[in-house]
Amino acid sequence: MPWWSWILIWIALVALSLLFFGVLGVRLYRQAMTTLEELGEAAERFSRLPSPSAPETGSATADAGAPDGTDAGPRPVPGDAVFASPARMRHDYHASKSARQNARRLRRIQRKKDRGQPQALSDIETR
Repeated sequence: MPWWSWILIWIALVALSLLFFGVLGVRLYRQAMTTLEELGEAAERFSRLPSPSAPETGSATADAGAPDGTDAGPRPVPGDAVFASPARMRHDYHASKSARQNARRLRRIQRKKDRGQPQALSDIETR
């Protein structure tokens, strides 16, 4: 193999590696631009917060109520937790948790009653 063939091989390897890195750079640039565009759209969307006195917060939920017939009150607006106090959010969490537990307990009681099964002592005492 003549000495000049090694020079051609190295030139081809360097050219291919530069082409490879160029393609990777273009792909990375396009992905970064797409990400930045989506980030800008998300910033525009989340910069507009709904007003807390919007009529849609309580009207739909107050008319419909919960599926078991109890009214859970107005539901929080998405994004409301960001600006709420931790104590209020903790209270809301525990209140909704106990409401869900009570709804499950009532469904369990009704299901057992429909099937004619004996009730649990904890369910009988809480009625």
